[in-house]
Amino acid sequence: MTEMGNLPPVVGRDEWFAARRGLLEKEKAVTRARDELNAERRRLPMVLVDKDYRFEGAEGEVGLLDLFDGRPQLVMHHFMYGPDWDAACPSCSSAADGIGRLRQLYVRNTSLVAVSRAPYEKLAAYRERMGWAFPWYSSFGSDFNYDFHATLDDRVAPVVLHYRTQDEIADAGTPWTNGPWTPDMNGEEMPGISTFLQVGDDVFHTYSTFGRGIEEFHNMYHYLDLTALGRQEEWEEPKGRATPLGLQVGGPNLRLPDQYDL
Repeated sequence: MTEMGNLPPVVGRDEWFAARRGLLEKEKAVTRARDELNAERRRLPMVLVDKDYRFEGAEGEVGLLDLFDGRPQLVMHHFMYGPDWDAACPSCSSAADGIGRLRQLYVRNTSLVAVSRAPYEKLAAYRERMGWAFPWYSSFGSDFNYDFHATLDDRVAPVVLHYRTQDEIADAGTPWTNGPWTPDMNGEEMPGISTFLQVGDDVFHTYSTFGRGIEEFHNMYHYLDLTALGRQEEWEEPKGRATPLGLQVGGPNLRLPDQYDL
């Protein structure tokens, strides 16, 4: 059981209602700001994907256009699973564990897939182990991950990390070392989400996000943020409410989904 302290004050229903109304105004402001941000996102220009990327899935080798499965929009999870790894990234796996039925996307003309560099045989076995049903494709042997900054290796393509170039990384530092990009980091896998649009026979890249841009798809954060104990992570306010669980992205206690004793 999580140790709890510094809990909210206990009040009557009327006082709670008044406080909740006050918070509602801030929530509405965030909602309006999010709507504006989403509109700006939809106004982003797009880029024609003119390289013939090949992937391997359950039906064998396919092209990028096949991943749309007949729908005009495609959402893609860049799922960290390197070719030499014994298992996928625990953080990406926790996000994948929250992907349920896709029919609500399908009726909105949108497909969702995951793409990793590990060979398809590994992906298929791991997906069966986890009990997942979403489509998962291998980009093994392709430039795809490098071109979309999901695998970083300056021997293959210029490194761009969270939209910072290698020179900018030297000033800002990487998130995990606070230092510059170094040769031993080549081959680093990155989690992210990209979206694509099909127009006729052409595919356009419309959006990609990394880092905290994908956190709502991790660890059921969108539910936890509504609760009194929150995510139970070290940085959260108010302090002292719950013992940090170490289950955040990269946390020491984050496990593969089927390794929890539940």
